[in-house]
Amino acid sequence: MKLIQRGLVVGMRRALFGGCLLAVSTGTAWAQQTEAAPAETDATTLDRILVTAQSRTQELQDVPIALQVLDDRMIQDVAAEDLGDLDSFVPGLQINSVQPTQPSIALRGISTDDFGIGTDPAVGVFIDGVYTGRSGGILLPLTDVERIEVLKGPQGTLFGRNTAAGAVSVITKRPSNETEAAAKLRLGNYGKQYLEAMANIPLSDRAALRLNGLLNTSDGWLQDGATGKDLGGDNVWATRAALQLGITDNTTALLSWDHESLDQLGRPTTGIVPLPPAPGLPVAPADPLTYLDPRDIDTFNDTAASAEWRTFDGVTLIVDHGFEWGHLTSTTAWRQFDALNRVEEDGTNRPNLYLDSTNSESNETRYQEFKFSGATDRLDWVAGVSYYEEEANQTSEINTTTTAVDTAVSNLGLAPTPDGTLFGFFSQVLGSFGIPLTLMDHAWNEQFYNTLKTKSYAGFGDVIWHVNDKLNLTFGLRYTRDEKDFSWFNDIRNAPTLDATLDALDAAGFFALAGVPKEFFIFDLAFIDPPAMMNKGVTNRASKSWSDWSPRLVADYHFTDNLMGFASLAKGYKAGGYNALQIGSEFDNEDVWNAEIGIKHTLPEARLAYNASVFSYRYDNRQSIRLDNTSTIPRFVVDTGDVEAYGVDFDLRWQVSNAFGIDFNAEYINSKYKDYNVNTAAGLLDLNGQPTGEPSWSAAVGGHYTWNLGDGGDLRLALRHAYRGACRSNDYNRGSGDCTSLPNFSTGESQNRTDVRLGWSSARGHWNWAVYANNVFDNQYVGQLNVYGREAFGTVGAVVSEPRTYGMEVGVKF
Repeated sequence: MKLIQRGLVVGMRRALFGGCLLAVSTGTAWAQQTEAAPAETDATTLDRILVTAQSRTQELQDVPIALQVLDDRMIQDVAAEDLGDLDSFVPGLQINSVQPTQPSIALRGISTDDFGIGTDPAVGVFIDGVYTGRSGGILLPLTDVERIEVLKGPQGTLFGRNTAAGAVSVITKRPSNETEAAAKLRLGNYGKQYLEAMANIPLSDRAALRLNGLLNTSDGWLQDGATGKDLGGDNVWATRAALQLGITDNTTALLSWDHESLDQLGRPTTGIVPLPPAPGLPVAPADPLTYLDPRDIDTFNDTAASAEWRTFDGVTLIVDHGFEWGHLTSTTAWRQFDALNRVEEDGTNRPNLYLDSTNSESNETRYQEFKFSGATDRLDWVAGVSYYEEEANQTSEINTTTTAVDTAVSNLGLAPTPDGTLFGFFSQVLGSFGIPLTLMDHAWNEQFYNTLKTKSYAGFGDVIWHVNDKLNLTFGLRYTRDEKDFSWFNDIRNAPTLDATLDALDAAGFFALAGVPKEFFIFDLAFIDPPAMMNKGVTNRASKSWSDWSPRLVADYHFTDNLMGFASLAKGYKAGGYNALQIGSEFDNEDVWNAEIGIKHTLPEARLAYNASVFSYRYDNRQSIRLDNTSTIPRFVVDTGDVEAYGVDFDLRWQVSNAFGIDFNAEYINSKYKDYNVNTAAGLLDLNGQPTGEPSWSAAVGGHYTWNLGDGGDLRLALRHAYRGACRSNDYNRGSGDCTSLPNFSTGESQNRTDVRLGWSSARGHWNWAVYANNVFDNQYVGQLNVYGREAFGTVGAVVSEPRTYGMEVGVKF
């Protein structure tokens, strides 16, 4: 009997591993591809969810990883347009998506703001198994997505570099052998217009083409307090084409192309410092006790060139060949994007306070992976090699005017003139002599230019040993080598019309008569740290390599067919790199060791499944990019330190009845610094033993109820609520403004979001409509403070989260 049972188990395992491999790659034959499915829905049982978190197709409840799956229904329920609309519903995940070309992503308290090309993200984002690379190209529209798998904890062995905190794996829908067409129109407040269309076209018995396109525009929810002009808003269109070919009975190829064009206004900033009547100036440095609540005041912007745009293209070719012993999958990918982000930092419309920042980037990556996989009665195994190459360049700029520079010079006491100004005083002198020239109102630009070339090589293997019918042992190991070539170039400030004026005055003998040299008017305001000052106009280069072994050890034991316990030890690795805005600054790779134990339990009779795990990690050489306020104009620096954390993850799904289902997810984490010191204007802060700022609790709960109307179709109500706790303050983040309570508002406070959707679909599923509302209770939060101008200009800007949005959808599907 045991031999028969073992044979059945092995047969089912082989069938699942081979027949569903499409979810991992593309399958080996057309019949196999069409049979593979991400989930099976049975009206009398709990949905069965298949995932590819371990580079194999497995049931969610059999994967010994803390894992949350977001399917296309979830994406629809919250009208999500990109990953930033979903993070609230994944406890432990946080994505700052205010600027889609410069997002930041954190998981279990581990993050890196990699807006500078010298450093990498700590959370890897993968689309159909391909690493997306630089974060400037990860926040793309959710086009034809089947599901999203969020893997918590280090994933260095299975996913590779830059997954120290975890991985987000986006799986798109594949071409099928059925003719399909669908379209959806969403209209909402603030001028929202969202149109999405899809066509799936079988070309033969072995080939199919799937086409998608979307257009997304809105006016933005802020208006300029002086002009009434809309600020922010969306303007993006994207398309995707996927061609699947069954070359032979054992060989399949999938070729896909993704394109996105984003062209909209930059992130709006609300000035929160009280301003005296013009031409009066605010007190500098600005006093935090006087900050106004940005949710209660008007927003004023005068950045005529405010813009955020990106053009993205990606091509992926996945070829899968089946052998008697398993599969060989080749993945070849190319990604390229150009992006620019120019935003106002002062939040005023005063010319003498003007300050904006601009980031422009061009990035190209190439990726090649060969993966071998197979299964026997005792072993499921995956092994392979990969190569990743990136070329990028980036320009980081500060833009202002000589009128505003005069304000900074005066506030800082740098001009030895009677009125404390520089350009203003000498412009008055010119006027007194009847010279028709002025040193005011000239454009002033400072910039850092960086280039990066990265090559990354990896070899990996992961084996699941089925010791017996109950016990599985997993052994995984990846070797990674990263090589980076980096350069810095920072020249003297760029002010062409000012320099032309200075040259004319010099030629006329004005400076000799005034007793000041022309060079007195040529200086830098932003990039003035010692390495920058010593290297103006000089290109500096650096090259370095890092290597790492990332192991993974897992034991899972099936106490019953429906109850599994597991224990794991895994390492995550993030490559070392360079501070793009500090010449010569480099840092080593990050390492995260994570230990975790948990259970996964299904109660079929109750149609309920729940999972729980306890984790503890040590995060060594954490790369923290922060804004250093000790300089005249704040600068970005990289600090390194260690972090220790422990916590609990819990999730539950319960199909209460055929009509009613609920889900619940929660995470608790206690994250503290270890061996971490920060230089501040007040001196060295020892943060050892203090919280890192990560909230202790985050949770999300959702429910849905469906009324079957017979021939009248189905009516479905979905309600979801997300909670994220308040930040935990320390001696540094209280002073920086990231986690502090001020007289008129607080930053880092706890957040709540409630979304609701009521939708109808026809009996045959051809027609549907819905009404929805996101952030039903109109909760808005102050997300970040922009303190670039606090010392020199006396200005501080704030960014506020979105208010309530609502609308309706109409869709058709054939």
